[in-house]
Amino acid sequence: MSRDDTGAILDCYRAKGVYVADPFASIDVEGVGKLVERACVCGRKTNPDIHLGVCGEHGGDPASIEFFNHCGLDYVSCSPFRVPVARLAAAQAAVKQKGQPKAVDAAKDGCCCKKAC
Repeated sequence: MSRDDTGAILDCYRAKGVYVADPFASIDVEGVGKLVERACVCGRKTNPDIHLGVCGEHGGDPASIEFFNHCGLDYVSCSPFRVPVARLAAAQAAVKQKGQPKAVDAAKDGCCCKKAC
């Protein structure tokens, strides 16, 4: 099912409180976000020089950008009209999270899942 086909379904789920924000526009930190975080940690453990990023609608969403900064992604990419907001959100996230550990810092000590990645 594509994003374009989900309008009526997602509106119904949102009305019932299944989710707060459109999952195609803002990342679900507790769900998909955990997979992103684990992928970052395990990817960096396997290859410390790997470049990690995200593109699409999530790359221009300020809340998602803050989460991606926490995970340790290197970049986000979005449509040109969202670039100013994305740049501001990235700068704000960097200032807000300055000095705080990133999720990928766990790659130095081992994977977050306590298994060999």
